[in-house]
Amino acid sequence: MTTTKNLDERVAELSEFYLPLAAKILEEVIRIPADYVDRPVDEGGDPECGLSNHEGPRLEFLKNTIIDIEAVRSAEDVWFDEYGNLVWTLTDPDDTTDPDHKRVVYFDGHSDTVQALRSSWKEKLVGIDSYDGLTDIDAVDRDYLRDQLGYLPPDDEWDNLIFGRGSADQLAGVVSQVIASKIAIELTAEGALHGVIIRSYATAAEEDNDGAGPMYLVKHVLPGANPSLVPDVVILTEGTGDANKGALGIYRGQRGRMQIEVTVTGRSCHGSMPWEGLNPLEYGAAIITEAARRYEERDGFLDDPFLGHGTRTASWSHLDTPSDCAVPDRFTFRFDRRLTVGEDPEQARADVEAMDAVKVARDAGLEVEVAIPTYNGLTWRGYEPGNPQVYMGWATPEDHQAITTAVSVFESVVAPNIVPSETKGGMTTDCRVDRWIFSTDGVGFPIPVEDTSINIPEAKDWIEAGGFKHPAMLGFGAGYEQNTHKIGECVDRRELRLAIAFMSRFPSAFAEQS
Repeated sequence: MTTTKNLDERVAELSEFYLPLAAKILEEVIRIPADYVDRPVDEGGDPECGLSNHEGPRLEFLKNTIIDIEAVRSAEDVWFDEYGNLVWTLTDPDDTTDPDHKRVVYFDGHSDTVQALRSSWKEKLVGIDSYDGLTDIDAVDRDYLRDQLGYLPPDDEWDNLIFGRGSADQLAGVVSQVIASKIAIELTAEGALHGVIIRSYATAAEEDNDGAGPMYLVKHVLPGANPSLVPDVVILTEGTGDANKGALGIYRGQRGRMQIEVTVTGRSCHGSMPWEGLNPLEYGAAIITEAARRYEERDGFLDDPFLGHGTRTASWSHLDTPSDCAVPDRFTFRFDRRLTVGEDPEQARADVEAMDAVKVARDAGLEVEVAIPTYNGLTWRGYEPGNPQVYMGWATPEDHQAITTAVSVFESVVAPNIVPSETKGGMTTDCRVDRWIFSTDGVGFPIPVEDTSINIPEAKDWIEAGGFKHPAMLGFGAGYEQNTHKIGECVDRRELRLAIAFMSRFPSAFAEQS
């Protein structure tokens, strides 16, 4: 086996060598929905291709690509599970270590995107397409693009950018997993897979149902499984760039989130005689107004020095009404509630139930239901998750071996290959350990502390906090949080190359420090 220094050097070399391949694959997985969104359904089209529960063509392409480029040893090492996640696994066939004593490292990235808004890209950017990427650099409205995105490199560095819906969220992450797998296999003799098992996931329906792919694992795959299947650490490949702080942070936590649905049912009548009815829109609006005021006053919200304070905002509504000249019959709306450490989902629901405006509505004769909705959308494989829309936050302690290893890998294979940016928010050789603002697949891994269905050996060093336990998790990925879900979304190839290097080197480094 070669020295650690030599393995670091080989990982750096191969991450650069395979960057064109990575870029080609990324451009294709971004483009694929274009083959389906405008085609008639009876001819195999799908207007929602690429979105949550419609990832099939993209995942089938990735599965075939993984086999074709030899990112697995055999075709049997990559498959779709019942939920619809694409799964592939890597080991060193000559490693005599007992599988139950190996370190199990999960790679995790979601394969779905939000709506492409293709017509808006064409109208506002002109030279950039949401699927085809940069089509005419001279036609691009650069001022508009800079106004939209949180961070862009200087104009003379745009040849490094890959544009398109999902480029930063999270298709670049999934592609980094694929290429890192290929490199790990290629460097097996040098120790890249010694003492470790890698299980890599391209998950489905994360945008609509955060963490549902991992939820399937902790509910249906890991209970009763051997230790060789239970993760020691999960690397989430969601983008870890911050427009103000820089690219490629190591993220060790995030707040959780939940949906709180409020249904206000009144009595409909003609709009000219409002006294004949009970207006759920007006009473519901009072609930929303009170909720906003209570959030501004931080009434009922906890704060955490690392993850920040909990939040609540009105995020969706639907009105059942006979016409625009009538008192409506029913008003349904939702709050997006972000949960910080120590906040309980049921208490967050009860806080809305206890609002003065809810009591006023009920006293006036309206029905008010405050509930946590259930996600029932079928995955692209026909699986019904059926989970309450509660997604728990998590944090991995900074002194956990997973984080200290990540810092060491950054310093050995990432920092030496960075050319520091002269612009604020660009790449830097400083190792930044931080957190996400938004949510990731990581919310699917926490389970109640009292849940003993999964055999978790003490050596796996799972984390317990706030009544839940989860494997060590960390994030490292190309892309900026502030660029996701936006018109003009893009990712920098230079970040992609370094994310691949990090993913290629972390598993063996983690095993070495065990």
